[in-house]
Amino acid sequence: MGDVNTTSLLADFNSPAAQKHRFYRHLKDVMMRYMMALGGISVIIAIVLIAFYLVYVVLPMFKSPHIEQVASYPVPDGTKTETLYYAMEEQREIGLRVTGEAAIVFFDTMDGSLVDRQFPVKQTLADVSAFAAGDPSQRLLAIGLDDGTALLALHEYQVSYPDDVRVILPRIDWPAGETPVTIDESGRSIKLIAAQYDEEQLTVAALTEDQRLLLMNRTEEESFFSDAAEITITKSQIPVAGQVNHLLMDVEHRELYVAEQGGLISYYDISNKAEPVLVQRVQAVAASTDITSLSFLSGGISILVGGSNGNITQWFPVRDQENNYTLEKIRSFASQSAGITSIAPEYFRKGFLATDDAGHLGIYHTTAHRTVELEKISDNRLVQLAVAPRANAMLVEDDTGMLQFWEIDNEHPEISWSSIWGKVWYESRDKPEYIWQSSSASSDFEPKFSLTPLVFGTLKAAFYAMLFAVPLAIMGAVYTAYFMSAVMRDIVKPTIEIMAALPTVILGFLAGLWFAPFVEQNMPGLFLCFLLLPLSVIISAYCWNMLPDDLRHRVPEGWEAVLLAPVIIGTGIISFALSQPLEIALFAGNMPLWLTDELGITYDQRNSLVVGIAMGFAVIPIIFTICEDAVFGVPEHLTMGSLALGATTWQTAVRVVLLTASPGIFSAVMIGFGRAVGETMIVLMATGNTPIMDMNIFEGFRTLSANIAVEMPESEVDSTHYRILFLAALVLFLATFLFNTIAEVVRQRLRVKYSSL
Repeated sequence: MGDVNTTSLLADFNSPAAQKHRFYRHLKDVMMRYMMALGGISVIIAIVLIAFYLVYVVLPMFKSPHIEQVASYPVPDGTKTETLYYAMEEQREIGLRVTGEAAIVFFDTMDGSLVDRQFPVKQTLADVSAFAAGDPSQRLLAIGLDDGTALLALHEYQVSYPDDVRVILPRIDWPAGETPVTIDESGRSIKLIAAQYDEEQLTVAALTEDQRLLLMNRTEEESFFSDAAEITITKSQIPVAGQVNHLLMDVEHRELYVAEQGGLISYYDISNKAEPVLVQRVQAVAASTDITSLSFLSGGISILVGGSNGNITQWFPVRDQENNYTLEKIRSFASQSAGITSIAPEYFRKGFLATDDAGHLGIYHTTAHRTVELEKISDNRLVQLAVAPRANAMLVEDDTGMLQFWEIDNEHPEISWSSIWGKVWYESRDKPEYIWQSSSASSDFEPKFSLTPLVFGTLKAAFYAMLFAVPLAIMGAVYTAYFMSAVMRDIVKPTIEIMAALPTVILGFLAGLWFAPFVEQNMPGLFLCFLLLPLSVIISAYCWNMLPDDLRHRVPEGWEAVLLAPVIIGTGIISFALSQPLEIALFAGNMPLWLTDELGITYDQRNSLVVGIAMGFAVIPIIFTICEDAVFGVPEHLTMGSLALGATTWQTAVRVVLLTASPGIFSAVMIGFGRAVGETMIVLMATGNTPIMDMNIFEGFRTLSANIAVEMPESEVDSTHYRILFLAALVLFLATFLFNTIAEVVRQRLRVKYSSL
């Protein structure tokens, strides 16, 4: 044969077809590179935007309040007589002024022009000697007269919209009739008065000029025999020790507070109107300080005591272990230095406003224990103060007879670092506590926005889930990747990975409706199973090693785990079969009740044990998959070298394989932890959703994610509740970011440390 032309056998890389092929391949590479970069950048941008949106919603909670003067004018109806009281209706368009002659004046808050004027006392021959207002939300006015009688009025407002224009018409109603109610039969002048009214009863406490404290209660009940109402009047006298300066009655007609000269407050239980009981006398202010103002906080549980030194203290009754109530000082506010002249509580929040002799206005919130705003608004002494029902406006009168109308922007006063993360002494509680309770049927409810029990519940859920999942997932991954046969691994690994696709709502459903009752009914069997399973595996392994070699070699290498399946199943069956006999023999037939009675450990059916196991099943596939890939990816020459040097298979697995795979294993654990922290549906369905702080494995909890899922649909947009739920989401976001960052830092260090193996 002749010489072969080798040149003809070589591919022509410069042919048009080859050039076209290279062009399209380069184009595909460039497109994929930019698409991957675009996808990665888009993910980062999306995450950053989510973070910015969370911050955007949360930040207004921490915005400083703002007050602005809208109008200033002479007090409506002149300054011939002093002002006894101011109030506003809900739309803050109509103001109310009660004068020293008991003239009830309605006026326009923007310019002070008169809307209406009534003189209810002119029909009597007596003069006004005392005045008090009842609960602001009930709008009761109590006017004491110098003949021992009292006139009771309600200021009401009728709102209509003729021609789509809002028209507010004020009026006066008479809950006890237009005739004054006799308080003192002897006709002595009333010097101080306190009153409360509801549909069922009217209660009046009055101090006469001869220092007698009288209590009158009028109750109306429908008769069983006629349509007429049966009226019962109860009167009694309360002994007083000192010179009384202030009277205050709670909205429930059960408590009476009497402030005396020298800073003493007497606390009376007037539930039985015929026999009032002195509960306690406390020194509310320093002996050298006078009580200059006394008012209830919204809801009528706490009293606010203003002193001549500018301090304001909050007190409310606290119940002890013997179910007795004592008046306790809860917190104090010392932002103002001049004598407090007036305290105006907000209608539906636990905040209040206060003015002093130096012209300062303070805005406070008791739950947050913060001075929201303190500003000098006048060079003159401020003598009267009223706040609008929505706490968005106020009326302030100074001693020169000028009335100022102010707008208030103070949307979220209840938020502070201490109210979110610290212990707070809430009303009607016996000590400071961490509590989440965002709503109630009562409008006077004190919201409790502590995120601490929710964070605690989140970490508790993750802890028990990881306690169950990590050992099983890691050891299962090591065995699957290092000891199991390839054929069996191809079956086991995909099966476990498919578990990750199981919806968590299904796991939560099964955990809450099937597994939780099952655990309660078979608790001894469950704990016996935890005890016997490891022992049965160890005993089986020992027995396996004792078998003759020819018998053991009949089982292919890497298939030994199949022989353990009957052992594990049998151990479980035996454990639960012994559950009832053990419960009858050792726990009087009811282990949950025995735990409560004998050990003081409370048991809830949907508890941390149930959630830990259910969440463990949700977390295991993630940890297992990443760990298995990390272990399987250990270079084979490392294991072969270790075995060649005389190390056993176990020594090689522990000292070479695990160390080399440790970055991946650690990442798997941290990713699983993040998965457990953010889990929603399982904890939502398998716990009692009680935001308590208790490491008891038999108690429930509430997590941040479950709380968001439960309460976000019910929250009012842009309310404090709404924004604090977003704060909870931001905390979850930051926690996940922190855990992932720590995981990556540790993973990189482990990778560098063991890369030389």
